[in-house]
Amino acid sequence: MPRDFYEVLEVPRDAGPDELQQAFRRLARQNHPDVNKDPGAEERFKEINEAYSVLSDPELRKRYDRFGEDFRRVPEDWEERVGAGAGGFGGRAGRGRRATWTAEGADVDGVFVGGGFDGIDLEDLLGGMFGGRGRGPRAARSAGADQEAELPLTVEEAYRGGRKEITLNGPEGPRSYTVTIPPGVTDGRRIRLAGEGGRGLGDGPAGDLYLVVRLLPHPLFRVEGRNIHVDLKLAPWEAALGATVPVVAPGGETKVTVPSGSSSGRRLRLRGQGMPDPAGHPGDLFAEIKIMVPARLGERERELYSELATTSTFDPRRATTDDARRRR
Repeated sequence: MPRDFYEVLEVPRDAGPDELQQAFRRLARQNHPDVNKDPGAEERFKEINEAYSVLSDPELRKRYDRFGEDFRRVPEDWEERVGAGAGGFGGRAGRGRRATWTAEGADVDGVFVGGGFDGIDLEDLLGGMFGGRGRGPRAARSAGADQEAELPLTVEEAYRGGRKEITLNGPEGPRSYTVTIPPGVTDGRRIRLAGEGGRGLGDGPAGDLYLVVRLLPHPLFRVEGRNIHVDLKLAPWEAALGATVPVVAPGGETKVTVPSGSSSGRRLRLRGQGMPDPAGHPGDLFAEIKIMVPARLGERERELYSELATTSTFDPRRATTDDARRRR
């Protein structure tokens, strides 16, 4: 039984966006496989990513709150389709009234409807997902409907590609698939599984299943198209004197040369180190400099910083002060 997404993120059900983000960042840092070597950390990390990707999306969260773990089975336009087909549940429940879905049927404001809303078949509403069956003469030779499902991937999985085993829940139970992921797949890309959509009726062919790639939030990387952004933390002397330092990338650690006199916010571009592209146009990796200072200074360090403070003529606020004076 999958864990409740709110329990995974350790937040109340009325948690706001900021609370969700703070919880995600805290738990992601604790369980990231590069930091936590516990054998179960990677699975917890993926679970945290999935929970946040759903609860941080207002529409997905709304469907999850209504339908629970079956929310991915329900079409995005289910409210409009029910309302259009049955006049708001045929007048019995009334337009805009709440429907609670179960495995056996639905409860509409306390009135159980097994299999349909006054003439609307729930299997039709769900679009025959994963082999749903239609009824009646019109469906005798119907082609199966194409279907969509989300495919959550970590940045690392999208970067390297490869084969991935996934399990999707449908009306006839869970079904497992082996999916081939192209290296460098980007968010929103659709992967087609031919003949794995809605079952055709009679001699009708089955539809296709399209998996829509959704890149999960990552505690280190920010992906924009094929470009990847990462923070590069430097000591003050590394930024002042220049240095060659390691930088974390989805494909593994690499090196970057920091020019002397670099300040926080400067971006260093590593060409072709972003998301791969089978067509030959990979993205770039951008390392944004963040200058860090020691939280505690040793005695000798304090002496050296004090000496620098009395010796250096550098004033980082001079340009701002001079500009303010000119504007008066």
